[in-house]
Amino acid sequence: MIIDSIRFGQLEIPDDKMITMKRPILGFEHLSRFCLIKREEMAPFFWLHSIEDSATAFIVLNPAILQEDYRIEVNPKEIAELEITNLEAVETYVVVTVPDDPSQMSANLQGPILINSDNGYAKQLVLVNSVYKVKHMIMDEIGSPAGSTTEEPEPVEI
Repeated sequence: MIIDSIRFGQLEIPDDKMITMKRPILGFEHLSRFCLIKREEMAPFFWLHSIEDSATAFIVLNPAILQEDYRIEVNPKEIAELEITNLEAVETYVVVTVPDDPSQMSANLQGPILINSDNGYAKQLVLVNSVYKVKHMIMDEIGSPAGSTTEEPEPVEI
């Protein structure tokens, strides 16, 4: 499928790289189809790009890069909704906010996005009573070896 992107122009996205949100990203309930885009110059960050809106794309990051021991409890209902049969196929990302001052960049560790890479179903969770912050300062983690062995998913490379 060819999608339009304000940031990247036209992109060809293989059908098996399409992501369907079973529960939308908060504040973007009208968008349900996305793709993950990898740009070498952005590593370790990715773009979670809307297929439906050429202007909507989120910078995301595997939270294990920030906190090696990042763990969330997911109830069986959530697993069932994403039709997860293989836990190793579940990828976890957090949305990153980059303000005018990049030193204040933060990640929402309390609202992870789970993607079942086997079928492309995804959802954003809201962790209640979590030890994680909505605004986890990324620059506080720079230089930490956490996540250095984390395996990267296979997003679309452009």
